[in-house]
Amino acid sequence: MDHLVFEVGTALLLVALASLLANKLKFSIIPFLIVLGMVVGPHAPKIGIFDFRFIESQPFIEFLGRIGVLFLLFYLGLEFSVSKLIKSGRNIVFGGSVYVLLNFGLGIGFAYLAGFPFNEMLIIAGMMSVSSTAIVAKVLVDLRRTGNAETELILGMILFDDIFLAVFLSVMSGLLLGGATSVGGVLVSVAISVGYMLLFFVIARFGPPVLNRLLNITSNEIFIIVVFALLFFVAGFSETLHVAEAIGALLFGLALSETEHSKRIEHLVVPFRDFFGAVFFFSFGLGIDPRTLGSAVGLALIAVVLTIIGNVVSGMLSGRNAGLSHKASTNIGLTVMARGEFTIIVANLGISAGLMPILRPLSALYVLILAILGPLLTKESKHVYRFLDRIFKWTKRKSQDSPASQP
Repeated sequence: MDHLVFEVGTALLLVALASLLANKLKFSIIPFLIVLGMVVGPHAPKIGIFDFRFIESQPFIEFLGRIGVLFLLFYLGLEFSVSKLIKSGRNIVFGGSVYVLLNFGLGIGFAYLAGFPFNEMLIIAGMMSVSSTAIVAKVLVDLRRTGNAETELILGMILFDDIFLAVFLSVMSGLLLGGATSVGGVLVSVAISVGYMLLFFVIARFGPPVLNRLLNITSNEIFIIVVFALLFFVAGFSETLHVAEAIGALLFGLALSETEHSKRIEHLVVPFRDFFGAVFFFSFGLGIDPRTLGSAVGLALIAVVLTIIGNVVSGMLSGRNAGLSHKASTNIGLTVMARGEFTIIVANLGISAGLMPILRPLSALYVLILAILGPLLTKESKHVYRFLDRIFKWTKRKSQDSPASQP
């Protein structure tokens, strides 16, 4: 433990330098931090007193990254009104269903044609169906799109996707890990997860008067201690119910989103969100060994292309169904394209169940490409929209259909 602080300090210095470089180039810091994590870690060299392998500090860095996910998701939950989400419920269910079914179907078809066995097919389809909530949250904040018309639908689709993930993991855990898990037990676990999520919607809808009184604390010091204590408790308790801790943080943010203290919490949480969020993406890259990726390059590239197509199509269908413009609908598909922590969780379930070893490099490379490509395409969404508009002539058809163009 003698060098733990120095190792962590070195890692944070690298994160700072990568962030400065990204800012200089006017890019999202996410791909820079992920690649930085990849080029160091257990496979990196030790140069003098600088040990870039981070062997001793890696568990601590990963823990800081977990905290970063909690702050990212908590902040995102604060940004939205539950009452608006409820009003958009039909659009969210439609958009989420289209998104999950299309991506899951493409995953099944891809795995089947690639010759994978049945269980591997299900795992790969699950990997391709779950977006990275943390990366989506970071992109929305970085690009200042939290107030966009389509962002409400994006959040709803993410929540729907997370509910699907909870159901999928519960079912697959029963199928792969245990003869001890009965069908009835799986159904009970799924019901508990969904019920827990719905509970927070009820609290957010009807609980603000009580929450306002509980959080009526003058001292900022005590106020932030109370809020953070509740955040970590809710996140930890969520895991005991087989709901991801990150989703617990998101739901807790939603529960506080309509209180009179929401803006005060947002202001206080921003520095923590930015710092720990950066550490998360670095720690994510730290767990990827580039030497293991070669065997899965072809399969990962095919999966990436299918995911891009599936996301753009599902985003367009979801947005247009909700009455949004073609441009906003394009933003939806691009924003939810990134894959990350949840895809790795699904892959690890298959790996722990003794499925084919190729799942590890396939999931790592698939996530790496889309974790980099997703934020970049979202940042350049205007150019992507113009490219698609030249193909599908949306602007031309709109001008022809407008009343001013009629004789």
